[in-house]
Amino acid sequence: MKWGVIVTMTVLAVLLILYEWPRVKKLPKKDKVVFLTLVFMAWVLSMFDLPNVPGPTTLVQALFKPFGIVLE
Repeated sequence: MKWGVIVTMTVLAVLLILYEWPRVKKLPKKDKVVFLTLVFMAWVLSMFDLPNVPGPTTLVQALFKPFGIVLE
């Protein structure tokens, strides 16, 4: 994993929280938790290289390829 991506996304997430916190501070506790959870989930997803991650069809092909060989 590239450290530059981790540092950049962490800095951006912290800046977002600092920018929005004065508005969020006035909201109920449940809304604060939701805001922080969504920012955290977005931060975690930004660490993955999602365009290059194999999809569910790759998993299905890997699981059923041996059965295809047996059935032929």
